[in-house]
Amino acid sequence: MVVGSRTPIGSPQPSQSSKKYGITQPISLAGPTDVVIQRNAELEKFLVDSGLYESKEEAAKREEVLGRISLIMKDWVKQLTRQRGYSDQMVEEANAVIFTFGSYCLGVRGPGADIDTLCVGPSYVNREDFFIILQNTLAEMEEVTELQPVPDAHVPVMKFKFQGISIDLLYASISLLVVPDDFDISHGVADQILKLVPNVEHFRTTLRCLKFWAKRRGIYSNVTGFLGGVNWALLVARGCQLYPNAVPNTDELGLTEWDPWKNPRDQLHHMPIITPAYPCMNSSYNVSLSTLRVMMEQFKCGNRTCQEIELNKAQWRALFEPYLFFEAYKNYLQVYIVASDADDLLIWKGWVELRLRQLTLKIERDTNGMLQCHPCPNEYADTSKQFPHCAFFMGLQRKEGLSGQEGQQFDIRGTVEEFRQEIHAYTFWKPGMEIFISHVRRKQLPVFVFPDGNKRSQSSRPLSQQAGRISEDFSRSQPGSTERQIKRKRDDRLEDPKPEKRVSLEANSPESSTNGCGGRSHTALVKQLN
Repeated sequence: MVVGSRTPIGSPQPSQSSKKYGITQPISLAGPTDVVIQRNAELEKFLVDSGLYESKEEAAKREEVLGRISLIMKDWVKQLTRQRGYSDQMVEEANAVIFTFGSYCLGVRGPGADIDTLCVGPSYVNREDFFIILQNTLAEMEEVTELQPVPDAHVPVMKFKFQGISIDLLYASISLLVVPDDFDISHGVADQILKLVPNVEHFRTTLRCLKFWAKRRGIYSNVTGFLGGVNWALLVARGCQLYPNAVPNTDELGLTEWDPWKNPRDQLHHMPIITPAYPCMNSSYNVSLSTLRVMMEQFKCGNRTCQEIELNKAQWRALFEPYLFFEAYKNYLQVYIVASDADDLLIWKGWVELRLRQLTLKIERDTNGMLQCHPCPNEYADTSKQFPHCAFFMGLQRKEGLSGQEGQQFDIRGTVEEFRQEIHAYTFWKPGMEIFISHVRRKQLPVFVFPDGNKRSQSSRPLSQQAGRISEDFSRSQPGSTERQIKRKRDDRLEDPKPEKRVSLEANSPESSTNGCGGRSHTALVKQLN
């Protein structure tokens, strides 16, 4: 199998017909035409001009930082070995090995991207040592900032910046007293992907393009129920296998593997993207019905734009126009969190963000899938406020195609309260950590969610976003009062007051219509009840 072929674009590849990448034969072995080659060159230039490639200086700094972290991990293991009474020889031989994965390992890292890192240590160094002793060590280092341990995640991780470089550090111990320097884990997902694609450079360029597009369209986030880096990488790799000559323009350990025939829970997954490395797992288990709907809309939108580019009716920049999330819906849920200081907010935010997906699932559950959520993967903060805070938002709309639902009411007050109570059950909760969930209409959105700090008028929106205007008005609505809640909570020093507002949604006659790539109109009527 040829890996990382450097064959020039458009050159004949007669041997490709005898090769099979993946579990099926390719769909097409056709190579690119001259027009496609030219258009591909324009795309690559656009990606470079958009700043998706890091400089040599930044690449060198990343290597330097990884070297420093490797030394820190080795010293940490030696320290624990000495504290636990092992011999001087064992202390001398004690070792930890650092591996990279994700975009860094795939070779598609960009400026400012984090480095996904795995530390492999000996059997007597456990996860508690990692999240207690190592965390304290890192907290005392001047080079380390924004330290955020997330021990309760599906994959526990330590997030921090080292000399300004973002690091996501994981830990795993193996059943050895000494980890050899040449310890090999080359059967990981990233390594397998690079081995299983016919042209590594084409794969990397396509993946850069798709990740950039997904971020601009607001569907790049595994934690909120969309797709993350490994999901997009697997999709691109499969596309490369099915079209091996196209250019970017176009061991048994007894572990449980993904198998919907044997494991009933696997049948509940909405968009399975299976990893190629053992044990095979669904990398997109976070996808919900609501986020799948959003992604399908964006896939269709991207396809339409690509067709226009092929007909020379649009330029590449049109494909990467940002999704105007705060103009796509008329109703939103605002999840507003505060803490006593910046360090507490970092920890509290990590806990809340990991569980926002559960709020989406609960709303789907309690409304039988008829009320759809669109979680925004970004966080927002009002720089004019002095206290530590941030906010997350979800767009709300009624499911399309429902008939005979006039006057139906979606009451999600209990759903929101259940979610809030689960959030407050955080083991490491501290006084000052609070969460406020409220409904806001589009015209009531805070100005800090808009890039220039100003709301765009209806007439200034693209025509595609003005179609299908909603005829209903809110029957009762009040301005948001999150700051009043915070002030009241602090003044009264209440430990667990009930939220001032509850949310219920009432759906009227269906008049929703697609208004292009920017968003979708909808008819959910929202009332806020005291």
